[in-house]
Amino acid sequence: MGIIIDKIPSPNFDKRPKGVKIKAIIIHYTGMRTFDEALERLCDKKSKVSSHYLIRRNGRIINLVNESHRAWHAGVSYWRGIHNLNNCSIGIELENPGYEFGYLPFSKKQMKSLIFLCKEIKKKYQIHPEWVLGHSEIAPNRKKDPGKKFNWKEIKKIFK
Repeated sequence: MGIIIDKIPSPNFDKRPKGVKIKAIIIHYTGMRTFDEALERLCDKKSKVSSHYLIRRNGRIINLVNESHRAWHAGVSYWRGIHNLNNCSIGIELENPGYEFGYLPFSKKQMKSLIFLCKEIKKKYQIHPEWVLGHSEIAPNRKKDPGKKFNWKEIKKIFK
């Protein structure tokens, strides 16, 4: 398929709680002016923010945190009786300036890479469609991402 996954380790992770299984994929946008700013923040120890993956507009996938670890992407969150979704989820950031800096449609290459990654994660952890979520769904009072220009129909197709 030609999908490239680069590894740029972020120090912002810790152990998942014992016995907790991965059951969710949380999709975000970076909400920063540039890719470099976003990558720097996700890898800056002081920021205490990370995700498992970051997908560039050109489709390149960057693995920041090993899936076996808990990345710090969801923050204060809740879905279907579960608090702190960092414990049981894989976080994926999409390069996009977001509403604050000129929200853009997600590129075709970016969506192709996201679909590839979601298929792999779905297969590996038996993720159900109702557990593929946007940051806005698990933290509705704080977050808007991935936003109105995100194509949920494309992502949900892989779970049929």
